[in-house]
Amino acid sequence: MIQAKDTVTLPKTLEEFKAWEPEDGFKYEWNDGEIIKFVGMNKTQVFIYEILNQFFIEKGFWKLGTLISEYDVQLTGIQMRRPDIAYLTKEQIKRTKQGEDEIPEFLIEIISGSDNAYKIEEKITEYFKAGVRVMWLIYPENQIIHVYTSRKQVKICTDDDICSAKPILPEFELSVNAIFA
Repeated sequence: MIQAKDTVTLPKTLEEFKAWEPEDGFKYEWNDGEIIKFVGMNKTQVFIYEILNQFFIEKGFWKLGTLISEYDVQLTGIQMRRPDIAYLTKEQIKRTKQGEDEIPEFLIEIISGSDNAYKIEEKITEYFKAGVRVMWLIYPENQIIHVYTSRKQVKICTDDDICSAKPILPEFELSVNAIFA
């Protein structure tokens, strides 16, 4: 939880949080009144995003939707999360333009050394409760990817194992080695 300084007024509601423009250069998530500070993607995470985005573009998936980095996802009336990468369909993008909140069905979190295992598990639970159907957890240090299709269904991928975004993007499939090339 962020501690308020004498001269800083922190948001007390989700609506205040949405309108809040922090001046410290950091990004934040909102979880039922808790303001969670994070730095954003580091160089390794940006490199992985670039590989995934390039594959996405080369295979023509851009015709169906887009991969967005650090997209604000309002999971519930009290939770605003910012996954590293989210996939939105063209229809979802149209609805966001009309002011609707959309839950991406495919998310990717790229785990850094500062991520807390308990908090990661918390996010997995929150995402699947909100309607996410496929989630990848990418561990760059170990070159391992966990592919979740529910909280109970996970495939742990290494080396030449294929990571898939089925059923959301059935042909969005890459080997772990291709991601860490």
